Amino acid sequence: CHERERAAVELERRLTEARLQALQMQLNPHFLFNAMHSISALMHKDIDAADSMLARLSELLRLTLKNDSAQTIPLSEELQILERYLDIERIRFGDRLSVEFQIEPATLPVHVPCLLLQPIVENALKHGIAPYARPGKLRVAAELLADDRLALAVEDDGGGLTRPMKEGIGLSNTKSRLAELYGPRHLFAFDPREGGGIRVRVEIPALPQTSPSA
Repeated sequence: CHERERAAVELERRLTEARLQALQMQLNPHFLFNAMHSISALMHKDIDAADSMLARLSELLRLTLKNDSAQTIPLSEELQILERYLDIERIRFGDRLSVEFQIEPATLPVHVPCLLLQPIVENALKHGIAPYARPGKLRVAAELLADDRLALAVEDDGGGLTRPMKEGIGLSNTKSRLAELYGPRHLFAFDPREGGGIRVRVEIPALPQTSPSA
């Protein structure tokens, strides 16, 4: 009886890992396609900027491939990946984009899903910054809550949600991965931001290393 229970638990663990791996494999080509599209569009306007963007994409791919088999990585490494992605977007947006980080040092060792923040930031840029000619601001924050949870937030100061937002591959993939990893122990929410724009909030258990939920 106990042997069958252990086998069932092990099978469920392997199935969860397989589902997570499939989701991660789906996210990586989507992310690469979007980055290459940005470079292609820029090549017709500014070849030097496109070349610089390509160099930053190479560095970004190096970081993502380094963690290709990892479902979770320390927040410090996730922020390195995000910074390389933002380097690309800063070239595309120029002076229109400013980014602010508010990261509590104690959050840096906490494990998060690899490529958790990039699709959320990409969505904020697409809906909160790109549609407007004026400069826009992005804020990325991380803090530890009193109940041993990690709280992450991505905010933009755009026009907010004037209509229901259609989730693309990046966001739907992110929601699925959070559900697989943490089950009911996670939060993923969109809120109106005071003063305009959207705030995306994520809360997960603050663990030095995270395994899929049972």
